[in-house]
Amino acid sequence: MRQLLGLFLLFVGGTAAAVGYAYATVTIPDPNPTTLLQNNVYYWSDGTVLATDGSVNRQNVSLAQVPADVQGDFIAAENASFYTDPGVDPKGILRAVVHMAEGGSVQSGSTITQQFVKNTYLDQSQTVSRKFKELLISTKIGAAMSKEQILQGYLNTCFFGRQANGIQAAAHMYYNLPVEKLDVSQGAFLAAAVNEPSLFQYADSDPAARTQAEARWSWVLDRMVKTSRLTPGQRARYAAAGFPAPAKWTRGSGLTGETGYLVQLARSYAEAHDPTITDSSLSRGGYQIQTTFDRTKTAALARAVAAVRKQRLDPAHRSVDRDVQVGAASVDPATGRILAVYGGPGFDHAHYSDNADTSGVPVGSTFKPIVLAAALQHGAVLQPGTSPEPITPASKFNGDDGIRIKDQQGTYVADPKDPTGLLHQHNDTSQRWGYLTLRKAMEDSVNTPYVQLGEDVGYGNVARTAHTLGLRPDSLAAPSAGFYIGTSTPSAIRMASVYGTFAASGMQAAPYSVTKVTHNDSALTAFTAPAPVRALPTAVADNVTDVLRGVIARGTGTKAQALGRTAAGKTGTTDDYRSAWFIGYTPQLATSVVLFREDSNHPQLQSLVGVGGLQKVFGGDIPTAIWTQYMRAALTGLPDAPFSAPTSLGDGTDEFGAPSPSPSPSTAPTKHDGKPGKNTATAAPTPGAPTTRAKCNHHKCR
Repeated sequence: MRQLLGLFLLFVGGTAAAVGYAYATVTIPDPNPTTLLQNNVYYWSDGTVLATDGSVNRQNVSLAQVPADVQGDFIAAENASFYTDPGVDPKGILRAVVHMAEGGSVQSGSTITQQFVKNTYLDQSQTVSRKFKELLISTKIGAAMSKEQILQGYLNTCFFGRQANGIQAAAHMYYNLPVEKLDVSQGAFLAAAVNEPSLFQYADSDPAARTQAEARWSWVLDRMVKTSRLTPGQRARYAAAGFPAPAKWTRGSGLTGETGYLVQLARSYAEAHDPTITDSSLSRGGYQIQTTFDRTKTAALARAVAAVRKQRLDPAHRSVDRDVQVGAASVDPATGRILAVYGGPGFDHAHYSDNADTSGVPVGSTFKPIVLAAALQHGAVLQPGTSPEPITPASKFNGDDGIRIKDQQGTYVADPKDPTGLLHQHNDTSQRWGYLTLRKAMEDSVNTPYVQLGEDVGYGNVARTAHTLGLRPDSLAAPSAGFYIGTSTPSAIRMASVYGTFAASGMQAAPYSVTKVTHNDSALTAFTAPAPVRALPTAVADNVTDVLRGVIARGTGTKAQALGRTAAGKTGTTDDYRSAWFIGYTPQLATSVVLFREDSNHPQLQSLVGVGGLQKVFGGDIPTAIWTQYMRAALTGLPDAPFSAPTSLGDGTDEFGAPSPSPSPSTAPTKHDGKPGKNTATAAPTPGAPTTRAKCNHHKCR
């Protein structure tokens, strides 16, 4: 007997010594790398979640962000003695050991501390050795960390199903709410989901899963009463309100539709404005990115594109309709906030290039308002060797087709592709317009006046004006006659912003997509909204707007009248109909729409001829239809606001050779007096349009 007692004491002593040695020598390991990973969360302008990206769906939160009642749900369900125990539960361990000794599987018997250790430092294997290590580390963690730190770590590392790691991700996946907005009933469901995540994630659609989820949810609330965290009366009210059914789960949705382009825009903006944000840091996650994107307007823009495509395009029966691309962007003129974009059908359709943010599609005649703005501001050299003369929308220029263009030195502009070696600028038709005002030329998108005007104003002045209005220098074409009528290739976003500057009476608000970025709950400082700056004199901007109102009232953009409210805009169509644009605005909203064709197997622009069954595809047609349908929806509920009344700029000075008003019959005609714009009708030269139209190697834009 003494021998048996001695052996028992020796065994107990040896075991105690072994455990003591193990406890003394075990160290708290580094956290598993996967537990440090988070995803990035992108938010719509209204604060709802736009998208997440990253390999792990987790957004860590502080314990202070989790409502106290929701914390109580988990403590009541998982470890009622959490705040008083040493981090391990001897009774639970004994139950688990007995069960294993009887040949059963390894059971948990785990406290919140043990689960935190398992999630953060170990793995999910069910072995005796792993369990023993869990106990030792849990005891050390219980002594080294506060209960608040442990509970915070536990809530951030639990798996809840629906690919949600941590309570913040779970709150979004199950209830479309941030964790701060959860109530005790919703928290009870999430505490239940930790117990069986693979089943309870289907509680929105599977009756069996819902039945079990309701039972476990009810049990958690009962435990809240038993642990004095709820009163029976409160429990009764939650029971009367019913089971907090989780939101419908759309599995594997990812970055579909426009979401991918919006995330891409926000990421690019964030990286450009804070050097600490890189592809590498974003891959580790932990960023919360608040965007300017308006959820309602983005959906309306996608619907408008889809509706017009369905109405006008027939890819099943017209092969030319199959490669048609649309890009669009909508900005707030007052602030520069990018409210909506249409970048294409989506990443899920293998279309990864954002048509709203791409450079490479010529803007055509939508560039003419920039030329006009430069002319109104800087004037034009109308005779070689003289100072610039003032230009207004009433200034007259030769609008005939095929005229030769002169530079500021009075030399005809060369064109090696023309048989004569000189540029003969063409319009879309060979109509003989004669001398017409710049206002009329804008309304009917006549090219020749604006090419000559651009040469007279000078490439430098026009390019600087374009840059001041927000166009990037690398998107501007090299000096040429075609530059003035749209060979440049800025994005739809940038062009919407330019026209937004006209809408804002010359105040340029740089387009931006991110309002706030936090990383691991720390706000980054580089994301204050850009302050609007004066880009054009008020009188210049308002006169451009007044001219562009005429484009819709009686010019190439008359189909935009269907909007039914005050608006201004410009159509644009490029050489060989390789792109078609409409950019229009009200005081509240500026939107650009571009149409082009590009086969993914042959990445170059193709002609739009035949698209939609049309022989000629102009910006005033399909792009205007998309613009009108979108703007009607986007402006719903807003008043029909007027534009600022333009200050009169007078008659201005005409192109050299333009006729003055015909003299009265009693006044004898006089010879040309040598001053620009002061010619009599009899002294006007005959426009130099050829009788047959030469092949145009420059944009014939509308």
